Amino acid sequence: MIWNPERECAEREQMHQLQSEQLSRMIQRMYDHVPFYRNRFKEKGIEPGDISSVEQLKELPFTTKDDLRENYPFALFTVPQSDIIRIHASSGTTGKPTVVGYTWQDLEIWSEVVARSLTMAGVHSKDTIQVAYGYGPFTGGLGLHYGAEKVGATVIPISIGNTRKQLQFMTDFNATVLACTPSYAAYLGESILKEGFSPEDVKLRIGIFGAEPWSNEMRKEIEKLLRIKAYDIYGLSEVIGPGVSKECECQCGSHIFEDHFIPEIIHPETLEVLPDGEIGELVFTTVSKEAMPLLRYRTRDLTRLYREKCACGRTLVRMEKCLGRSDDMLIIRGVNVFPSQVESVLMEMSEISPHYQLIIRREKNLDTLEILVEINEKNWSDSIRELEMIKHRIELNIKSLLGVRATARLMEPHSIERSEGKAKRIIDLRK
Repeated sequence: MIWNPERECAEREQMHQLQSEQLSRMIQRMYDHVPFYRNRFKEKGIEPGDISSVEQLKELPFTTKDDLRENYPFALFTVPQSDIIRIHASSGTTGKPTVVGYTWQDLEIWSEVVARSLTMAGVHSKDTIQVAYGYGPFTGGLGLHYGAEKVGATVIPISIGNTRKQLQFMTDFNATVLACTPSYAAYLGESILKEGFSPEDVKLRIGIFGAEPWSNEMRKEIEKLLRIKAYDIYGLSEVIGPGVSKECECQCGSHIFEDHFIPEIIHPETLEVLPDGEIGELVFTTVSKEAMPLLRYRTRDLTRLYREKCACGRTLVRMEKCLGRSDDMLIIRGVNVFPSQVESVLMEMSEISPHYQLIIRREKNLDTLEILVEINEKNWSDSIRELEMIKHRIELNIKSLLGVRATARLMEPHSIERSEGKAKRIIDLRK
């Protein structure tokens, strides 16, 4: 089923015309109401009437997270505060939070794109969705909540935390869909028996997971633990929240709702626009947002785009599963390594649970990588020889597949701290 066939299956010429019209209107509103953008346009000698086609995007300035923080809290809004009916914000762990405002129309767009996303996974009005993303300033919980209500599903707004209650509600209320981070989904799956529940009591059939990078190997592990079909959902608070793109049943990339969010891929250093199929940094222009539209917002997420029509019938551009963030990339003795690559290697080994951490140190002016790897209960053994063999295989696989030397430290089951939100995978002790 397709929620909005007119938009999701539009011909390319039709989409191009819509995007161009929306972009032109957005540039005018930015010029009229946001001094930050007006000054940027003047620096480039651009007047609003100069922009009439989406092809001209490459001539326009970028927006970064630093720009959002420097204009904190409301200087990027294009509408008066009386028209703002909701405010979300990032955690602000590295400085001022990034603030996003929404008008009624913005919330309607958000509900629409999440409804499309859920429908792509086969969610319908008879489903019961347990939303275990955080509610509050973080966009995850409320984003999934309103989209689920739009498709007519029953919502369990449990938010994050209290794993036993999560499982109690899941089984008592016959939840059929789970929405949370993939790391928390894995934790819930391994907690079913430990908390005294029977796997037969869990009626889940679909998982909607996002908010952190996760590998296809992690997907298989979650599907095995929860006996579900797991789907990736992508979004950023700054762009709108969850629902910027989503996998369909074909799972060959996530469809971007480009009638609202125009994507580009750029080289993260030269800022040159890259052709389809090349890996680079994902950039979004939010052409339909009222309260706080963003022009060429640099996400720092690394992926590539495909425009071929999908077997599901949708013509929307697809983005590959994100490799990671350019600012999450580790450089170990000259080798570029992403946590998701390490995860892919680890999850191929049946002895390992889906919980790990990467510890980076600098010793004698050389970077070292230690991987804390949790062994599952079935393979945790008193046999030093068997554990040493597993350790050796991990180190060999990392070296041969990623080209970086690492030391594995085997951890007993349930010893690595679990997260109810985004998992903390990297501990960098070099600073």
